[in-house]
Amino acid sequence: MIRSEGTSRRVVIVLQMLGIAAAYYASGRLGLLRKVTVEGSVVTPLWPPSGIALASLLYLGTRIWPGIALGALLTVIALSDGLTFWGLAITAGSTLAPLCSFLALRAVGFRTELDRLRDGVALVFLGALGGMVISSTTGTVVQLLNGSLSGSRFWAVWSAWWAGDAMGVLMVTPLLLVLRKARMPRADDRWTEALALAVVAVTATTFATRSPLSMIYLLFPVLVWAALRFQLAGSAPCALLMSVMAIVAGTEGVGPFGGHSVLEVMLNLCVLNGCVALTALLLAAIVTEHNNIRHETEVACEELAALVEKLAPGPPGRLPRTDEPPGESG
Repeated sequence: MIRSEGTSRRVVIVLQMLGIAAAYYASGRLGLLRKVTVEGSVVTPLWPPSGIALASLLYLGTRIWPGIALGALLTVIALSDGLTFWGLAITAGSTLAPLCSFLALRAVGFRTELDRLRDGVALVFLGALGGMVISSTTGTVVQLLNGSLSGSRFWAVWSAWWAGDAMGVLMVTPLLLVLRKARMPRADDRWTEALALAVVAVTATTFATRSPLSMIYLLFPVLVWAALRFQLAGSAPCALLMSVMAIVAGTEGVGPFGGHSVLEVMLNLCVLNGCVALTALLLAAIVTEHNNIRHETEVACEELAALVEKLAPGPPGRLPRTDEPPGESG
């Protein structure tokens, strides 16, 4: 019986690893649909596998790192048409980056509910901006050592690589953490408002990213609405939608991205996606934390009122009438 349970657990872990590897590879292929060439190197404005890798570690722990490594290896092989020493080095960097991000988040007490401001700040600065330095540095150093990248172009490629990996964490990881708490909607849920938010988000994002009037700032009132009313469950999908549509417009060179060089478009996309992710993540965390504090305060007040009512003296007993003889009752 014990051996059977151990075997079943190992099978489950192996299946989880294979699923993560498949998700990593498939999302990598999707990310490459909008690849750009910066100084002769192929990069993406948004690299979803980095977000999937970190979310997988937050869900399942460090035991599933071989699945991340396998997915990264398959992606590298598909890009380089074969397995080389340099490909193994890039695979190692792509595996080590989310693993270090996870360990850093665990060290500061990160909670996957993202219901505190400190959790949002930790995911931004430790999970995304800090941890993804490893993968971008490894990738660009490998290209520098194998002669495919010159020293003068190092920082341009490094910045683009780092921004793509970091945006993958900021956009994809929160969405996957929200899906963990997904449930079947109830009849009394705010269906009308949610539908209105979806329509406004698509309309405003399409206009902001494709209009030559450069009204990209229209995105932020929609994000504020989503975060205030639906917290991360509303702001995370909106942020991902805005990022993807901005990347499509940027790579096509339309709207506010028209007439700019590849480096300028990448810089604009990096700043825009970073601002969108920060607004969605941090504002949703602040609102959730505030709501939790208010709920805890209400519960404490109710418990205190119940305790006071329990300890309060009961109504005074009936006193005997003074005109009654002793020992007689009315």
